[in-house]
Amino acid sequence: MREERKLVVQLIFILVGFIFIVRLFFLQVVDDKYKEEAEKNATRKIIKYPFRGLLYDRHENLLVINQEVIDLMVVMKEMKVPDTARFCQAFKITVDEFKDIIKKIKQEKGYNRNRPVPIIKQLSIEDYGKGLDVLADCRGFYQQERTIRSYPHESAANALGYIGEISKTQLERSTEGYYEQGDLVGISGLESSYEKYLRGRKGVKYIMKDVHGVVKGSYKNGEQDISSEPGENLYCTLDLDLQKFGEEMMSNKIGSIVAIEPKSGEILAFISAPSYNPNYLTGRYFSKNYDSLQKNPMKPLFNRPLMAMYPPGSIFKLAQALVGQQMGVLRPSTIYPCNQQAVGVKCHPHPSPNDLKGAIQWSCNPYFFTVFKTIIHKNRHTDKYRESEWNFEDWRKHMATFGFGQKLKVDMPNMKGGFLPTNAYYDKIYGHLAWKHSTIRSLDIGQGELLVVPIQMANLACIMANKGYYYTPHFVKKIGEGKNARILKEYTEKHYTSIDTSYYPVVVEGMYQVVEHGTAYFTKIKGIEICGKTGTAQNPHGDDHAVFICFAPKNDPKIAIAVYVENAGFGAVTAAPIANLMIEKYLTDTSTAMSRWVHSEILKKDLITKNKKLYE
Repeated sequence: MREERKLVVQLIFILVGFIFIVRLFFLQVVDDKYKEEAEKNATRKIIKYPFRGLLYDRHENLLVINQEVIDLMVVMKEMKVPDTARFCQAFKITVDEFKDIIKKIKQEKGYNRNRPVPIIKQLSIEDYGKGLDVLADCRGFYQQERTIRSYPHESAANALGYIGEISKTQLERSTEGYYEQGDLVGISGLESSYEKYLRGRKGVKYIMKDVHGVVKGSYKNGEQDISSEPGENLYCTLDLDLQKFGEEMMSNKIGSIVAIEPKSGEILAFISAPSYNPNYLTGRYFSKNYDSLQKNPMKPLFNRPLMAMYPPGSIFKLAQALVGQQMGVLRPSTIYPCNQQAVGVKCHPHPSPNDLKGAIQWSCNPYFFTVFKTIIHKNRHTDKYRESEWNFEDWRKHMATFGFGQKLKVDMPNMKGGFLPTNAYYDKIYGHLAWKHSTIRSLDIGQGELLVVPIQMANLACIMANKGYYYTPHFVKKIGEGKNARILKEYTEKHYTSIDTSYYPVVVEGMYQVVEHGTAYFTKIKGIEICGKTGTAQNPHGDDHAVFICFAPKNDPKIAIAVYVENAGFGAVTAAPIANLMIEKYLTDTSTAMSRWVHSEILKKDLITKNKKLYE
């Protein structure tokens, strides 16, 4: 009996031993999971960030370049800092800031003490080099190379945009699996619109480390390393010299300038004033500078050409003239007197009566009051309210083909569509069949509920230059280099208005007379035939806004432009001179004695100081 028990016990021990041997065999030979875990502890994965694509202007001047920086990374489990004060002094932070950084790292959701995290971001190569002696005595730190943007010309900030760390919301919305927390991504402007082309492809490098975290070389001779691929370069439509010239003239003013090549829709200049030095939003002090810019009462981050909605004022008379002809209530020979008292509309002194060309030349308010009234009352029989709504709807459909009341598909984020009222809008305010021309009469001359953004104004100038069509305004001529370069097809398509081309010549001739002998006469540029239209948009919060749109030359348009200057008064006084000087700069790159004098007078105007109380 004892022998049997002894045998059973021996068999149990043998069986248990056999199970351990088999298990060890599987763990060490068959199952490589633990081997992989061991290798992970002995290796470190380093992301190789690609060089972001560069941006050039239309003449291949560099607008945006890359600057190499260093993120100082740390593995918290391995971190040892013998002298905290010396460490902080080397990297220009206080001891309290260092403690705060460590605290925040540990409070991060998903914190893992074995995972590398950035402790000091975007150090310049020079600053990192100064701290190498200190790092030699520390443990757990290593460098992560990446690039940030740099702007050699400090120009076109609102067009180019900026990059910054991807937000948690952006990361959650991204379905590609490309981004990780801490990655840089285009946030605004072209950096955002063309992110997928500019960002390139990340690479990876694996290195060996010992138990103390000291690097011992490449893992498996780099067999598993992946090279990064740089992003594609963008060749923009902007003309750097014209851009700088426009920015100079808009100094100490609030507003915008948009210049477009009518034959292609290429944006030549894009000025939002006041603006900022794009280099402020790069490097270690991004957050501090961004906060300062955001709190600035002048709103330099606000992209006015795309987002500032204004009443267009008298430039809208051009569209009224075309729609009136299309709807059969207006002809070039139609004459109306400037009878301010009869129609209850103010106007400035000018010859009267006028035909359509003269009404545009002198920007006659009573004339276009009568035109719009005739449109709304067209075919009126027994029900003036019902037919007012029908005619208004027809009028609105025509106006919409100019791009009003909708977002132009510009290759830039956050564009506003302005506002073109609808029947439903007025029904909601006044009631169905309870409004007529006298209710909406402010639309006669581009006031009232009507709102446009400056790029829509410039697009109207393009339509006038092309006599009936436009290309969607855009910033990029081509993406990439050589045979692989490509143009986005959506920017090569013509968009036609609903207005017959035969109705444009009289309006264009009226625009020509505006500059030759009309409201903008004193700003004309010798030797250049400019077709333009002044505007003065009413403003209840101070002086009126100055507006001017134009194109040149008259018979072979190469540039169309819109200028909007807040609180500047008459369009002919400030906006028109700026536009005409921009045209002279672009077409001739020279200046006359008169234009130099006008230029100096424009530079003297400080409308921000004058209207300081409006922005406090």
